[in-house]
Amino acid sequence: MIHTQILEINPNDIDTDKLAMAGNILRDGGTVAFPTETVYGLGANALDEAAVKKIFEAKGRPSDNPLIVHIADIEDVKPLVTDIPDHVHVLMEKFWPGPLTLVFPKSNIVPSMITGGLDTVAIRMPAHPIARNLIAMAGVPVAAPSANLSGKPSPTMASHVVEDLLGRVDAIISGGNCEVGVESTVLDITGEVPMILRPGGVTKEALASVLGEVVVDKAITAGDEKHLIPKSPGMKYTHYAPKADVVVVEGELQAVVNKIQQIQQEKQKTGMKVGIMATDETKDKYDNAQILSVGSRERLETITNNLFRVLREFDEIGVDIILAEAIERKGLGDAIMNRLLKAAGNSVVSG
Repeated sequence: MIHTQILEINPNDIDTDKLAMAGNILRDGGTVAFPTETVYGLGANALDEAAVKKIFEAKGRPSDNPLIVHIADIEDVKPLVTDIPDHVHVLMEKFWPGPLTLVFPKSNIVPSMITGGLDTVAIRMPAHPIARNLIAMAGVPVAAPSANLSGKPSPTMASHVVEDLLGRVDAIISGGNCEVGVESTVLDITGEVPMILRPGGVTKEALASVLGEVVVDKAITAGDEKHLIPKSPGMKYTHYAPKADVVVVEGELQAVVNKIQQIQQEKQKTGMKVGIMATDETKDKYDNAQILSVGSRERLETITNNLFRVLREFDEIGVDIILAEAIERKGLGDAIMNRLLKAAGNSVVSG
């Protein structure tokens, strides 16, 4: 059991002494969980293999799953990669700092433990002031997957991190709630056409407005991923899963509501405690179940912000099954459905 320091830091009034303490832990080979604008990350010095190993141990994470390297300044990319194409400079200027991860050909200083043995490295510059300042104070690039036990819903509140990782990491920075609420978009820029490996906080439409053509990796929607070599975090394994089984119901909205009501009745007859992940527009259509709204279909950013928190709330309530409404797959809907389907192990029924 590791003694975990809890460091309360206000992102609007940063305590530089506490942040410097956390930076020293990272520089000395320790692990620090910290807030970003997407989710909380679990960081270690990306160039120190012994430190990176501690991330895998703390999370119980498979070591063939690549990690994202976080930097504080665009100039920090150069030592980590062998090439930065001209169009990628445009992407970095427009979307960094922010929830976009770019996959580059890696340089020799990047350990293969970071990349899952691949010859590419995923890099992003977070926008959260605590994250950016922490990385700058540490003076090293920081490898940081989400700060949760592997497979569980990603943490968007410090309390989620404490629940999962207390006693498993050296420090946890408690810095408020995460604004975006789902992980970054991962874009592979090493091929002829830029390819989205994981949908996230930057939409395909936004990327296409800068790049023109953008494609989505077919592995994102593949049902059988057992033999997949993951090129990005979140591609291979069941992720974001609460303790309860999750079933996603898709189709025309009223048909979805009707199907959920039908499944609810069937499950309750067998004695199961049912949770329904509804939206603001539908929550009043259900009763006699644990009903939580994940946000508004008219403002998808509210759903990304609440998704993981709501999954964890269902765990706290103690439901046996979660029936979740599907979201239209456009804009942020791509990221929402990617996370929902991962949580459900691709268990989908039609309404």
